[in-house]
Amino acid sequence: MERLYEEFNMLIKKVPLDFVRYKYDDIEWDGKMLGIVGPRGVGKTTMLLQHIKKNLPLNESLYIAVDSIYFAKHSLSETVDQFVKNGGKYLFIDEVHKYENWSKELKHIYDLYDNLKVVFSGSSILDIYKGSADLSRRAPIYEMQGLSFREYLKLFHNINAKRYSLEEILNHKAIIDEIEHPLPLFEDYLRRGYYPFGRNKDFSFQLEQVITQTMEWDIPKYAGLSISVGRKLTQLLLIISKSAPFKPSYQQLAEILGTSRNYIADYMLYMERAGMLSQLRDTTKGIRGLGKVEKVFLDNTNLMYNLSNLDSNIGNVRETFFYNQMRVNHKVTASSIADFNIGNITFEIGGHKKGKRQIGDIENGFIIRDNIEIGFQNFIPLWTFGLNY
Repeated sequence: MERLYEEFNMLIKKVPLDFVRYKYDDIEWDGKMLGIVGPRGVGKTTMLLQHIKKNLPLNESLYIAVDSIYFAKHSLSETVDQFVKNGGKYLFIDEVHKYENWSKELKHIYDLYDNLKVVFSGSSILDIYKGSADLSRRAPIYEMQGLSFREYLKLFHNINAKRYSLEEILNHKAIIDEIEHPLPLFEDYLRRGYYPFGRNKDFSFQLEQVITQTMEWDIPKYAGLSISVGRKLTQLLLIISKSAPFKPSYQQLAEILGTSRNYIADYMLYMERAGMLSQLRDTTKGIRGLGKVEKVFLDNTNLMYNLSNLDSNIGNVRETFFYNQMRVNHKVTASSIADFNIGNITFEIGGHKKGKRQIGDIENGFIIRDNIEIGFQNFIPLWTFGLNY
């Protein structure tokens, strides 16, 4: 236990407080138990440590990562018992999915210790949701995604930008007071700004590791697949990254991957839940309560540029950004006449010369243009949608 406390205090001393992720204020931290999930590298660990440093007595708190060597010889239940007996009240468990039978032990901990509050996190969203069934209604799960353009400006450049609602964006109220020309920074964001570690010199290598770990370990482990299948799924990511907005043909994908088309829908869902891709659906209800998949995107533009070696289809980049940023606060669906719908609002995405032909004269139709700084009428700059969270 002494080693765990030493590591915890070292981390607390180093964690910065000048920037906090968008999700922080949405979380009911006072609950007895809660979970935070999100793709690898989006800042979950930092947010846990920030909450402890800002709000909790250190002598009653402990942060542990269950992939520590300590847990090769000690159980989670044993560790928690010692922690509580020594006056512990606030326990934070990181990468919990790497601990076998984690959900059953957490259920036992929840029922046994009335005065203990537990926060757990994991980067394998698939495993977390599978295990959360054991926790029943005991622990709400919060999902966190990577940086918005607004958050990137603060973390990478210390530029403060307000958060704007969709209504404010469509009414041309979204501005950044501290910069005159946002487009160069927006271009940089598309390539390296979604992940907090995008500031690192070895960002490309680190992102490749995230992709490999997710595709060749997380998904195969969860779904009982071989590593070779995981590598084939990585090939699918590469295909999507270089495509115009990708319209799935399960038979074609099955031929590319050398597998049965019956597995493709499940594989795509696994990749979506793991934060590697996103599927744009229509408004009809399918077997899973989801609409028909109309387009498939990579989860974010950083993945696109990393996998395609900067050879990404620009139309795909634009649509990927819009969908990625707007899905946080809105249900985004496919449009029968344009690219996207949010409620009764229709969006067509394009370059700086994109005209109104696609949306005609529909009342709630907007043209979202890339490479323009300022909007007018129903023409809206693409970058402003990055200020939504």
